[in-house]
This record gives sequence, C-alpha cells and structure tokens, in this order.
Amino acid sequence: MTMTPSLRKFALAAHVTASVGLLGAVAGFLALAVAGLTSKDPQMVRAAYLATELTASFVIVPLCLAALLTGLVQSLGTSWGLFRHYWVLVKLLLTVLVTVVLLLQMEGISYLAGVAADTTLASADLRGARRSLVIHAGGGLLALLLPVALSLYKPRGMTRYGWRKQHGRLTMSPS
Repeated sequence: MTMTPSLRKFALAAHVTASVGLLGAVAGFLALAVAGLTSKDPQMVRAAYLATELTASFVIVPLCLAALLTGLVQSLGTSWGLFRHYWVLVKLLLTVLVTVVLLLQMEGISYLAGVAADTTLASADLRGARRSLVIHAGGGLLALLLPVALSLYKPRGMTRYGWRKQHGRLTMSPS
C-alpha cells in the first residue's frame, strides 16, 4: 500500500516536524535539567524542575508519540517498508526505546517537580535523581540523533524479509 505523492509529502512533513521538534524539546529539557543540577539559586532550581515536568508532559511525550506514529505511517505507506531495510528497522527500535525510557522516567520527573514545588532543594538534596535527569536527557538526545543520521545516509542492507520481497517481485514481474 503506497501513498499518493501529495499524501506522502504531507506525512513526511509531519514526521520531520515531530522529529525535529522532539530533538529541540529534549535539548531544552537537558538545559533545564543541567540548570536545576548546577544552579546555586533556589528559585532557579525550583523553576527548572517545574519546567522540566511541563516540558516533558506537554511537549516531549506528545512529540515522541507523534514521531513514532508518523514514522510508522511513512514506512508503511512508502516503498521503504517497515521491515525491508535495516536502517528503517533500527530507526523504529531506537524510537520505541526512547519512548519507553521516557515514559518510565515520567514518574521521577514528576516527583522532582513536586518536591521542588513544595520545598527548597539544597544542592545535596536528591542529587542522584537530579543527575539521572541530566544523564537520561543527554542519552536521549544522542539516541535521537542516530535516526537522523540513518535517515540522511540510508545505509545499504536489506533484511531477509526485504530481500525475499524484492526477489519475489523481480522473478514475478513480466519481462
């Protein structure tokens, strides 16, 4: 099932927009997490952690789900397919991994925001949880840059399924 050219372009624009927005939102989240970890100003720390929760809940999670959904639409509606090429499959697996880790981290993000809203965090308070936000955001940003590289370079290599699909088409097509 392939999309019409105009629908394909629309789906591609939606996917690129969600993916680029996700990269930017994670970069912003990382900046907030670093500010919350390193700042000596209690108001800055409080604001940073309150903003991380809002950013994660209302920007990053929706964009992550949108990037995943539009990526699926793109792969299923074009000749690239979902399981034909390794680079498409790796992009899918990375996006699913990032989504799962993000959803698992939401509880910790909300907890830190709740503590920041109720009390003043000293530099030693919840240090491990605060470092975890920085580490996960940095790792997430790196993990999201890999699909960008795969999309640009499209390394060769078909899966067994893709090879069979292509080989079956070549032998069945009239000459």
